[in-house]
Order: sequence, then C-alpha cells, then structure tokens
Amino acid sequence: MQTPFRFTIHKQDRSTRARLGRMDTPHGAVETPVFAPVGTQATVKTLTPRQVEETGASMVLANAFHLYLRPGAETVARLGGLHRFMAWPHPVLTDSGGFQVFSLENLRRVNDEGVLFRSPIDGSEHLMTPEKAIEVEELLGADIIMAFDQCSLPLDRAQAEEAMRRTHQWAERCLVAHKRPDQALFGIVQGGAYADLRVESAYTLSEMPFAGYGIGGLSVGEPKELMWQMLEVTVPCLPATRPRYLMGVGAPEDLFEGVSRGIDLFDSVLPTRLARNGAVFTRHGRLNLRNAQFATDPAPIDEHCGCYTCQHFSRAYLRHLLQAGEVLGLVLNTIHNVTFLVGLMAEIRAAIAEDRFASLKESFLAEYTPVEEEVRLRSAELYRRRRST
Repeated sequence: MQTPFRFTIHKQDRSTRARLGRMDTPHGAVETPVFAPVGTQATVKTLTPRQVEETGASMVLANAFHLYLRPGAETVARLGGLHRFMAWPHPVLTDSGGFQVFSLENLRRVNDEGVLFRSPIDGSEHLMTPEKAIEVEELLGADIIMAFDQCSLPLDRAQAEEAMRRTHQWAERCLVAHKRPDQALFGIVQGGAYADLRVESAYTLSEMPFAGYGIGGLSVGEPKELMWQMLEVTVPCLPATRPRYLMGVGAPEDLFEGVSRGIDLFDSVLPTRLARNGAVFTRHGRLNLRNAQFATDPAPIDEHCGCYTCQHFSRAYLRHLLQAGEVLGLVLNTIHNVTFLVGLMAEIRAAIAEDRFASLKESFLAEYTPVEEEVRLRSAELYRRRRST
C-alpha cells in the first residue's frame, strides 16, 4: 500500500520563521526545507538519474505543459507513469504549466474557460483548462501536482486582480477535477506585486482543501526586495500545517531569505542553466569559468565542496572543456551546481535543528557575493518596462 502524502513539522526556528519538516509521499520522504532540481522534459539537463541521486537530491520537478505537448501524457501513462518513464524512483512534482502557457508569444485567447494557444513545437492549437491540466498531471502520475493558475507576470493592478480572481476560480475547478488520492494537489497564490492582493489570495486559497500551497508570480524580474516584501505578507496568511513552495527560486542568497520567511520547498532551472553557460557556485559567489583567469588555475571550483567535479577536476580543466565545446564540461558544472544547492539546504536543515540558522545565514551571506548589482538593476528596469506595457 502506498504511503499517502503527509507533511510534518519537526522544529520551528526561535528567531525566524524557518522550520524543519518532512513531506512523506508515495515515492519516499523529503526532508524540508529542500531544493528540487528542475527536469522540465523529464530529465535534469545533462545528468543521468543516477548522477542526480549522487548530488543528494531527494526530489525533482517536471513540467506537465511540456510533457503534454511532447511526448504526450497518454504516452507517459502507457509506459508506466513519469517515475518509470524517467527512471527516477523518488518523489516528483509537476507544475501544471500556468507560467509556461502565459509566457508564450502565441497565446490566442484567455478567458474564464481556459487558455487557447498554439504549440511552440508544431503550431497546433490547444485549449488548456483547469480540468485538462489535472487530467494531464494525473496521467503523468507525479507525487505532488499543481493547480492550473494564471501567472501574474508583471501586470498593472487591474490585470493582477483579474488574474488572481481567475486563479481562485480555476483552483476550485482543479479540486473538483482531482480524483487520484495518491497525488497531493497544491494551490498557487497569485496577486502580482500588490500586498493586499497577495493577502487576499493566500486567505482565499487557505479555505480550500489543498495539501500545500505554491507562491507563484515572483522571481519574474521584479527587484528582490519586492519579492521578499510579498513573502512577508503572504506566508503568515497560509496554513502553518501545510508546506509552502516558492516557485522558480534557487539562488543561494534567495534560499536563505526564503527559508527565513517560512518557505519549505524551492525549485529553479538556475543551477543547470548557469552550468551550461560556464557559471558555477562557490561559497564566495559565482565564477564564470570561461574567463581567461582560470586557464591555468589548478584549484577545484570550491575547495569546500565534496562533489565528484570538485574532487577530481581543476578550474583549468573545466575551462578547457568549455572552450573546446565538450559536453563533459556541461555535465561536470551541472553536477557541481546541483550538489552545491542541495548541500546548502542540508546545511540549513542542520542549522535549524541545532538552533543556529540565523548565525549560519549571517556568516554565509557575509562571505557570499550575489550577482553583480548592475545585473539586478537591469532586471528591475525590465520589470518596470513590462508593467508599463
């Protein structure tokens, strides 16, 4: 008999909202707070499932929207479901695809019924409704599935309010459509960059019987300070007994800030995308291994890291692979970046258990240099321009 989904809180930090917990799923337990690598197309890019296991990852995310388009949810179901299809026997979460649908350039129509769009693969026309999204996710068979929502990409207030209202309506329809008791359905809070809308959305969804709650529509280009402000007002309005999932966030500094505000689950393509572009995490910040300064550097990426890459290869060798266009360079960088974030979350869990999370956060952030300020300023400017269009 499969284990039903259950979330247990083991400890609450004394000085922050950080908490130590555990999600039990039909495919195993996940200690929280946790970072889940993204395997959009049922694969964490460049890594085999065994390599993902070796990073210490206990859970991965796949995207129902992309798998619906190719190879098709029915195909995955016929082949034994997502776990067997991708040879990953551990917990899986699928995002319904709300963000991806609303990011498409070829949206045809959005109304209360659903979203009409053309496939970016072959141009075919599709209508995605809450009922269809749940049908797809149930065919895929992940342990945790997300309700279909209207993502609040940078919008003015009237647009954000309409998207929130529609998200709430769709959430109710997702609950009605959801039939599989072995899958935990999470709702998604929206509301854009408006604190009162975020509070309203959190309270409204809290009254619905979801197994957990995602916080969506953040980390889409807004200044980070604004993201934290939205979390400050949102998290206290969600049920304390349910897991909270900050969607699409994965920078090391953001993990600390999210955990300190009570977030239990994170996911992001950041570690794999950076790795493919030659950027890697260290305890002091990111390095771009394509830079000439690493051409003869004998050091590992991070001397404190115990991953396969850091135990066997130098920065000079990794730069050589990147310069030569060798796929191995992408693999080794990805192993390191995913291991780094998964390991950082393990450190955070240990610190919460030992009542020293605040000191760990302070010491880590004192040594860690985030992305350059000018990059953040460009992101903030892009966010402002999106909201004004």
